[in-house]
Amino acid sequence: MRDVTIRMPLRLLPPVVPPLVAWAVAVAMLVVSPGLDAADSEVAGIPRLGAAGWWFALLVLTAQAVVLLGRRARPLTVLLAVAAGSVVMALGGAGDATSLTSAAVLVAVWSAATGADLPRRRWQLLGALLGAGLLVALGGLLSQVDIGLPTGSAVLAGLVQGVGVILAPALLAVVVRARREAREARSDLAVAVDREQSAQVAAAIAEERTAMARELHDIAAHHLTGIAVMTGAVERQIDTDPAGAKEAVRQVRTQSTAMLRELRGLVTLLRAPDDPAEAGEQERLSHLPDLVAGARRTGLDVDLEILGSEAAARTGVGPLAQLSAYRTVQESLANAARHAPGARCQVVLDASDPASIVLTVRNGPATGPASGAAPSPARRGLGLVGMRERADLTDSTLEAGPTADGGWQTRLRMPATVTAAEEVAG
Repeated sequence: MRDVTIRMPLRLLPPVVPPLVAWAVAVAMLVVSPGLDAADSEVAGIPRLGAAGWWFALLVLTAQAVVLLGRRARPLTVLLAVAAGSVVMALGGAGDATSLTSAAVLVAVWSAATGADLPRRRWQLLGALLGAGLLVALGGLLSQVDIGLPTGSAVLAGLVQGVGVILAPALLAVVVRARREAREARSDLAVAVDREQSAQVAAAIAEERTAMARELHDIAAHHLTGIAVMTGAVERQIDTDPAGAKEAVRQVRTQSTAMLRELRGLVTLLRAPDDPAEAGEQERLSHLPDLVAGARRTGLDVDLEILGSEAAARTGVGPLAQLSAYRTVQESLANAARHAPGARCQVVLDASDPASIVLTVRNGPATGPASGAAPSPARRGLGLVGMRERADLTDSTLEAGPTADGGWQTRLRMPATVTAAEEVAG
């Protein structure tokens, strides 16, 4: 409520109101003061009502009010023009009525101090205030001399009037302006902080969506590829090899159950991301033999080879890197089954270098027809994108591309860290 009380007269009122109020106050004093003048016969005071000096004072006060209407467009020019009215009235023989010009000067000083562009026009404002003060002081000096005051007293009275009319409203305006700018700065800061927080939330949501999409792609692509291969085998064997068809159906059930289990684990992890028990159930390098064995059961010709210390391979990188490596093998084997059916695959986990662990998945050229329809251009390469994103998350390096014999090779190099080994071991 206090902010509204301060701002209403200064910024929200129509431009005509402050000049009109100042003019009304000055004219009221001009009308009332002659009847209350108790000066002796040697002092002119304010001209009597209806005299030429009185009409001249009314004219100057009205001119000041009109000039004040342009104070928001040209505050410094208006300030000097309004202050000059004091000198004009004094020279016109209005006597003590010259002091009534101070009402308009107060409005002009306030408008200049609160409305001028201080960063660019600071010195112009100071110069205008100084000039206005000198004009008011000069007008006061001339008026006091005109009514018969000694020169020394007239000079002192003029200086007091000039300083009082200019300095007091200027200081008050500076304080109000500083408060207003501080309030606006706080508002701008709050808006900026809100925008930054919104951007961070949006980025976090996008990152979460990307991570979920990556996990869902890796889980679904691997198992659904195996299911597609085995259902194709069922279709071919159901008449000629019923036993083989039954085994393929059992493998379909196994793959479906595994996919449901992994999806359930993913949902559980998303609901409780900080639960260490759930994190401990995530796939690791130690699960590679089971992954390879499952791929073999779907008909994929794949071998697993571990070079160096098996313990180092399992504890040399952290859980996130191990999950990334597991998903890389899973996606690579799914791609091989989809795009290179009948090809021989080899998975090599090399932990012989203490500085890094290298995982290589290589498959030869296809020896049979590809299973399923070819992916659309919009869908092609999503698995590779996911593998690269996982590698970036763990500061690993991923290389993927065709081999000289027409096959495909994917290589993931993960930096080994002692802290990761301690984390996993603990």
